[in-house]
Amino acid sequence: MYLWIWRHLPAKSPLARAAIAAALVLAAAALLWYVVFPWVEPMIQFDRGTIHEDG
Repeated sequence: MYLWIWRHLPAKSPLARAAIAAALVLAAAALLWYVVFPWVEPMIQFDRGTIHEDG
């Protein structure tokens, strides 16, 4: 899969391809951080524990 992505990047030089690949990774991370994770957060209960201590 990564080889397919590397071959289909528009640049010819390896340095330019690496820069484009890094930009794509950063764009994917930003999409996850600002769109996907805030949308999923209300569905996942991080602050509610399931272990109760009697005492």
